[in-house]
Amino acid sequence: MAISLPMQLTVNGRLHRVAEPQGTLLDLLRDDLALTGTKLVCDRGECGACTVLVDGRTAYACLTLAAACDGTTVTTVEGLGGVDGSMNDLQQAFITHDAAQCGFCTPGQLIAAHDLLARHAAPSESEIVAAMSGNLCRCGTYPKIVRAIQAVAAARHEPSATSATPGVPRGA
Repeated sequence: MAISLPMQLTVNGRLHRVAEPQGTLLDLLRDDLALTGTKLVCDRGECGACTVLVDGRTAYACLTLAAACDGTTVTTVEGLGGVDGSMNDLQQAFITHDAAQCGFCTPGQLIAAHDLLARHAAPSESEIVAAMSGNLCRCGTYPKIVRAIQAVAAARHEPSATSATPGVPRGA
């Protein structure tokens, strides 16, 4: 009889031990860890709704074997916001710009956008479109998704009001 050692992975900053992981990373996240933000839509790696970060790189959770994630760090859409459940600026921008219509693609879109902005602080519109091309939106909110990402990129590079010299207008 073979002894099964538990695999370990860190998901959204929490260490998890899983004995004999079966199926895909998506199954593990949704069924075993109750992280249902990552969506199962096509189950073929064609839509991007299940996009997560594995060791800082985007991956389709529906195509990634859970057993292959031993020792990795995974970030899901639940891991983007604050530990208190608050939304980050990207999540808020998707709401503000109405980029989250039905919501099925939104988790994957947010992870892909987060990855893009982590790698490229001020992407052009064409760079955003290219980076988001692996994520389909059946509601057709692509222009709104691009605007939300542009707004976050711009806001992250605005000089903050707290760093301005009192009495001196910005840009002076």
